[in-house]
Amino acid sequence: MKSKPRKIKVVTLGCPKNVVDSEVLLKQLETNRVKLIPEYSNEQADTVIINTCGFILDAKEESIDTILHYARERERGTIRDLYVIGCLSELYKDELRSGIPEVDRFFGVNDLEKIIINLGLDYRKELVGERHLTTPEHYAYLKISEGCDRTCAFCAIPLIRGNHISRSIEDVVREAERLADKGVREIILIAQDLSWYGIDLYKKQKLNDLLAALIPLNGIEWIRLHYAYPARFPLDILPLIRENEKICSYLDIPVQHINDTVLQRMRRGTTKSEILNLLSVIRKEVPGIALRTTLLTGHPGETDLAFDELEKFVADARFDRLGVFTYSHEEGTYGYQHYRDEVPEEIKLSRKNRLMEIQQHISRELNNSKTGELIKVMIDRREGNYYIGRTEHDSPEIDNEVLIEEDDRELQTGVFYMVRITEAGEFDLYGEVE
Repeated sequence: MKSKPRKIKVVTLGCPKNVVDSEVLLKQLETNRVKLIPEYSNEQADTVIINTCGFILDAKEESIDTILHYARERERGTIRDLYVIGCLSELYKDELRSGIPEVDRFFGVNDLEKIIINLGLDYRKELVGERHLTTPEHYAYLKISEGCDRTCAFCAIPLIRGNHISRSIEDVVREAERLADKGVREIILIAQDLSWYGIDLYKKQKLNDLLAALIPLNGIEWIRLHYAYPARFPLDILPLIRENEKICSYLDIPVQHINDTVLQRMRRGTTKSEILNLLSVIRKEVPGIALRTTLLTGHPGETDLAFDELEKFVADARFDRLGVFTYSHEEGTYGYQHYRDEVPEEIKLSRKNRLMEIQQHISRELNNSKTGELIKVMIDRREGNYYIGRTEHDSPEIDNEVLIEEDDRELQTGVFYMVRITEAGEFDLYGEVE
């Protein structure tokens, strides 16, 4: 029987939802009095646990490359035990087991208790909901539901995470209170689909009620919303965003495409006119709101004309933030079973690059318009001669940043300052504290 691990490193790949899963695991490990080695530390661990992503091809490749790296470390004897968990392991456990035998065990996304027991440690049921935060101490992700009931043709998330399961409002509020007690000032609500929150528990959409319950919490100053599906978007949250300073004037709404034929083949449950109307209503109800979206190029059925329509949409809609993925033919999805992956990879990539070039110009123009403005900024960190911060229009790691050159005044992380914007780049702003 193997001896219990004494030093464990957890390597997290993928989205913020994986970050939360790793933090829950780390809390269980922490209470077993093992030493946690930070992910990017050079200190040697005897056990490595890799939390993988399996959403698209690039993410799969990164996960496999990471597993192979640590498999070589195990062969060299620099680590003793290697475990793989998460989305890729959930989908391809058998294939990974035969292809990378150096890994001791593979676990899925809901195997937390099995992982702890397999390590020879004690699983503490009373710690459900507790986390060892890996983000900077002033912000944290807060998962309000798991899984997804949507049937998008390109997406493997329902295969990995299962059906949509909401947490109760009371449970989410309790966790937010614990985060506030730890000094967290910004909570970022995440889920596969925020729009669908509450349907299973309360038989109707309840994101509005959840936000209303979170607003009064002491210590929390920003509440940010990620991944709100456009079909049946909960319009009742818009007055709350407009009227409450705590809720960031920011929405992440992945529209994926604008051509009706492609949207239908994607099984998105919405149309071009509905998307355009939704964006119009949001901007009317919440003036100045920052909108982030995600688009997908090269989906089966995306003709040159369909892409031209998408290209014009990006230019006209002028999203504040925008990301683009290329279509990945994922096993088990509706698209994999019913469509041919007919758009060549070089065309997928070329279309992605064209959209990002348009967005680059839009971002520069929007940033230039902010020159001279006085904006509230939260400081995230210090890098070289700059303090790095964000406005309410920017989510950490994926959006724009505000760079403030170091002077005689020392700025504190997690603290808000009023900053005068002096210069703008394509994706960053520069300013001075007033």
